Amino acid sequence: MSDDRAHQYWKSNIKIVLSLLSVWFFVSFVCGILIVDFLDTIRIGGFKLGFWIAQQGSIFVFVVLIFVYIRLMDKLDDEYNLGTATEDGDKLAEESKS
Repeated sequence: MSDDRAHQYWKSNIKIVLSLLSVWFFVSFVCGILIVDFLDTIRIGGFKLGFWIAQQGSIFVFVVLIFVYIRLMDKLDDEYNLGTATEDGDKLAEESKS
């Protein structure tokens, strides 16, 4: 991969990471701490929404963001024609046999 493409790949990677961290920050800090009093006026299943987000919601969002990150990085790797280590190893093994 050329230096320019590697730089573009890294920029895209950082953009994805910062976007997902922003979502996690908003859910865990803003919703779980800063606006918790406002969210507590809403009840879901008998529990105050602010309490639920602070106790369970931010963890749930974090786990979902892990899977979103995996999917986005797979797409980015495909866009830059990067395979997994085993795929590259298999290709190299086949080339060396030829």
